[in-house]
Amino acid sequence: MTPQPGSAGDVLTLISAGSATTRSDLARLTGLARSTISQRVDALIERGLVEETESGESTGGRPPRQLRLHTEDHAFAGVDLGATHCRVALMDISGDVLAECEDALLIGEGPEKVLAHVDQRLDHLLGRAGRPRSALRAVGIGVPGPVEFATGRPNNPPIMPGWNDYPVPDYFEGVEVLVDNDVNVMALGEHREAFADTKHLLFVKVGTGIGCGIMAEGKLHRGAQGSAGDIGHIRVSGHEDAGCRCGNSACLEAVAGGAAIARRLTELGLAAETGADVVALVQSGNTQALRLVREAGRLIGEVLASLVNFFNPEVIVIGGALSRVHEHLLAGIRETVYRRSLPLATHHLSITPSRTGINAAALGAGILAIEHYLSPDNINRIVNA
Repeated sequence: MTPQPGSAGDVLTLISAGSATTRSDLARLTGLARSTISQRVDALIERGLVEETESGESTGGRPPRQLRLHTEDHAFAGVDLGATHCRVALMDISGDVLAECEDALLIGEGPEKVLAHVDQRLDHLLGRAGRPRSALRAVGIGVPGPVEFATGRPNNPPIMPGWNDYPVPDYFEGVEVLVDNDVNVMALGEHREAFADTKHLLFVKVGTGIGCGIMAEGKLHRGAQGSAGDIGHIRVSGHEDAGCRCGNSACLEAVAGGAAIARRLTELGLAAETGADVVALVQSGNTQALRLVREAGRLIGEVLASLVNFFNPEVIVIGGALSRVHEHLLAGIRETVYRRSLPLATHHLSITPSRTGINAAALGAGILAIEHYLSPDNINRIVNA
């Protein structure tokens, strides 16, 4: 049900955004009577969502009481599950990181073992932050594969054997869990942390595979079934001999992903198994690795040029393992995008490396959880319970 303007959820949205710091601000912005505003604010205070302090500056008379989110009794977690790692960030309701950790973990070990590890790390971080388990309100999880967002079930993820249709949220008791594709939460984290004023943004993850998160009008665009942005399986002409793990050939990630570059370097007699090995070779000055990375950038640029013409983003952010050699990767991407896209679409376009780096997915997953919890619908349910 869509909340009415001026509901408790709407009031909290104004407070959490910093748009209103006093009851007078709320009355002015909503047009509601002061008595109604007092009812809304008192309900939020009673539920432990807002606190009011006498810290405002006086302009004569009694200082105004300041409203802010009550951070102490609320905790949220963002979980970044990669093919070989688990990164967890514990955050308060304002999005500040309280504690974080990273472990080597193979997602191919299956959901039971991986999620048991996540659950243990949540308890560990809550202990470090001095918060009880009951303070954990919501958890966001990013996984390296397609997800049906409404149910939190992975959908035939190629590098996640045993995860297909697994009900991830059901594993955790007493806390709401949201599951999304990792590049979607990367896009959300990057947008909120570094490009909050940008309405249209593409976040391109270039790692073992290649994916794209789409921010449209400042909101994540997932598509009808949650598969929007799966650019790694767009066909690249002239590479029909490159087989892809999806069963097709000539997919972008099969010719320009980290695994594909590593495979080509191996064929040239160099020791490379992963995207991290490719990065190490580039950083050591290996000219063959540098050439292949720049060539991969050009191929990625061909696909992005079409997306620029179609979507007209303001910013394209490049993240993932290969972004650590972004000066070479971005050179190839920019070269093709600016040559192949319409001048009007690229007039104010910025193509830039990720500013949140390795923390993008964990931060984004935590923000996903916080924004869900603070949504007007959810807050109204809490207040009216």
